[in-house]
Amino acid sequence: MADRDRLRDHRGKRAFDRTGEPRGRGASAGDEPRFVVQIHDASTMHFDFRLQVDDVLKSWSIPKGPSADPKDKRLAVPTEDHPLEYEEFEGVITRGEYGGGTVIVWDHGTYGPLSHDRRGRPVDFARSLERGHATFRLSGSKLRGEYALTRFRGGRGGDGEEAWLLVKRAGAAARTHGAPDPRRARSAKSGRTLAQVASDAAGE
Repeated sequence: MADRDRLRDHRGKRAFDRTGEPRGRGASAGDEPRFVVQIHDASTMHFDFRLQVDDVLKSWSIPKGPSADPKDKRLAVPTEDHPLEYEEFEGVITRGEYGGGTVIVWDHGTYGPLSHDRRGRPVDFARSLERGHATFRLSGSKLRGEYALTRFRGGRGGDGEEAWLLVKRAGAAARTHGAPDPRRARSAKSGRTLAQVASDAAGE
């Protein structure tokens, strides 16, 4: 699917001259696929989990954020694809606009696809997502180790949309960084909190 079609929903929902978000102009994909977790203080506080798949960031809204505890099954509701440049986005989206509120980059890094079929053969990552189950290893500054995204059988989010679960793989050692108190969390990009980003934006 062409890049402009994959980003149609992203672009159609936003007035970029007012939100300051990247429109998406064909950033280089790089050698390793990237991931980013952003804290988004919008109408409801949540974490946005994004994985680079080909030339876009596949995205899920996770109300409680990712967890390093395999016992925690975190609800993940798919949202529209975002451009690769969105990995770097941190700032304030004007209130009244789509997604209005403050955004910080809580974690980012690279990931390695791990999905295999029943015979142990590697499966294309985009295909594994289409089938509803994908495994991968995160290498971020806070999240490290193996995770899985699994679509519910008939699952739905709180607003009736498709729902997934994000779960840490049991038995895989990782640093014990779970989702923090969002209002006290600091950006992996700038070291700032949500309040500091909002204050800096107000002072500009």
